[in-house]
Amino acid sequence: MKMPLIAVALAMLGGCATTTVLAPDFLASLTPYCGRAYVGRIVSPPVPADEAFAGKALIMHVASCTEDTVRIPFHVGDDHSRTWVLSRTAVGLRLKHDHRHVDGTEDRVTQYGGDSTTPPTAPRQNFPADAFTKELLQREGNVAGMNNVWGVEHRPGVFVYELRRPGRFFRVEFDLTKPVATPPPAWGS
Repeated sequence: MKMPLIAVALAMLGGCATTTVLAPDFLASLTPYCGRAYVGRIVSPPVPADEAFAGKALIMHVASCTEDTVRIPFHVGDDHSRTWVLSRTAVGLRLKHDHRHVDGTEDRVTQYGGDSTTPPTAPRQNFPADAFTKELLQREGNVAGMNNVWGVEHRPGVFVYELRRPGRFFRVEFDLTKPVATPPPAWGS
């Protein structure tokens, strides 16, 4: 007779009455939102570097979802140049920023990001700048950006995108309870 999986787990724990339930995979937790768009708002203190976002609609569009990759364009008003690309690695998740021009060509500063330092089941993922990003930002004269740590968070009804580094904090929260009209496709998609 086969034992139910929970009984096997309890037997392996020596009959301990507590069990650990794994959280859903971060990428999989986003698939119910695929094809939908949501409005966000900046919740970090305003700084001059954020002026490009002031007074503009901030919309994330969970544009495509596969088992290994979720692409989320981040629209700032009529600027459709930014896409967050979350993908699976052998040990966790990776965040890259795909920046494009109106004609679809890559921006000089694109494909930057890093690999997660948290398990892929965690509701918050942190991505310190990887070696490629540090080299790119140094070459472009953005030495402060070499210390970037991006965070994405998904909890019931909310998606968060965040950037932190010494002297810089940027955080946008998106309300996942109220889908909005889908914006035009991201440039280059």
